[in-house]
Amino acid sequence: MSLRLSTVILPYRRWHEGGRTPWARAEQLGFHTAYTYDHLSWRSFRDGPWFGAVPTLTAAVAVTERLRLGTLVTSPNFRHPVTLAKELISLDDISGGRVTLGIGAGGTGFDATALGQEPWTPRERADRFAEFLPLLDRLLTEDAVSYEGDFYSAHEARNIPGCVQRPRLPFAVAATGPRGLRLAARYGQAWVTTGDPKLYESGTPEQSDRALRDQGDRLADACAAIGRDVGELDRILLTGFTPDRGRPLESVDAFVDFAGRHRDLGFTELAVHWPIADSDFTADEKIFERIAMEAPAQLTV
Repeated sequence: MSLRLSTVILPYRRWHEGGRTPWARAEQLGFHTAYTYDHLSWRSFRDGPWFGAVPTLTAAVAVTERLRLGTLVTSPNFRHPVTLAKELISLDDISGGRVTLGIGAGGTGFDATALGQEPWTPRERADRFAEFLPLLDRLLTEDAVSYEGDFYSAHEARNIPGCVQRPRLPFAVAATGPRGLRLAARYGQAWVTTGDPKLYESGTPEQSDRALRDQGDRLADACAAIGRDVGELDRILLTGFTPDRGRPLESVDAFVDFAGRHRDLGFTELAVHWPIADSDFTADEKIFERIAMEAPAQLTV
């Protein structure tokens, strides 16, 4: 089984001052997908430049031809299904069907309060996501949708002609809890995880591997409960948030070892962050490019 290698390019640079460069280079290096975060701002980048995900991905379409593009991840924190569906259908059309939507319940970061609301509790986030995702699925697959829910409404929302990709663009659902895993099982074409956040500071790689295996087992149980083959879902690990941190990007051999472990856990795709100096994603760009060009061949069995 081969393991796809993708990258995450943060939207922190002006497009004409270097922001466009990594997208074109990602295609040249052979990455499967280039994702970006769908946030209003993020952690240490809050007080610096940060651009919107959908316009950035639209611009990335123009400098690439084959590379898939997507979000890791979009959430209900500042999105509404009706307006998001329209943007996604437009982006899918402009790209010729190269878009994947990474989507999750969201968290408690800056996005959670940017619209003036109090941060939602974990249960409130889960409740909203459980309504958001099925409605978005309908909006992307039906010509006209009306819906009245506890959190979201749609009144004769029209999305003609729909997605280029049929029946809609793929969902990569980020989830670790039982409700989220059930949504991934029902609506996902892929499942996304960053591992167990409790292990990031003081856990070991071995503990992380066990946690990821457990998450995969619970995903399989969720699929079995609705009669779906878990093998139909791709499994994506967004790297950089396990106890390994940035060490896999220190050499090609280190990355192949890291990637091989996670391939053996059932992952079909790893997403690595494009290097950013003086940040959590610092890495040697030359080694990063060697990994992109050399590691995939070593991970094909």
